[in-house]
Amino acid sequence: MSISEQPYTAPKIQAWLVNQLAELLGVEAAEIDITAPLDSYGLDSAQAMLLAAKAGKFLGFQLSPLLLWHYPTIESLSQRLAEEAQTSDSEIFEI
Repeated sequence: MSISEQPYTAPKIQAWLVNQLAELLGVEAAEIDITAPLDSYGLDSAQAMLLAAKAGKFLGFQLSPLLLWHYPTIESLSQRLAEEAQTSDSEIFEI
């Protein structure tokens, strides 16, 4: 599968995460810095779980809220989720 066929690229996931985080925190998307640690926004565990659940629905696979701590910035998290999405897609095509 080529990158152009990949529906969930890191930039798409990144934009989605920025919008979701902005909505969750009640701020403008432009105020979200993709290189800032998520915890710098005061994200509590309940908000992190909500964000992880929404991301799972968006991407079509379940993900652990712990990913938000392993990949603490939107930039690193979106990159990791894009890799997961690509793996999920390739597994689906192998069946």
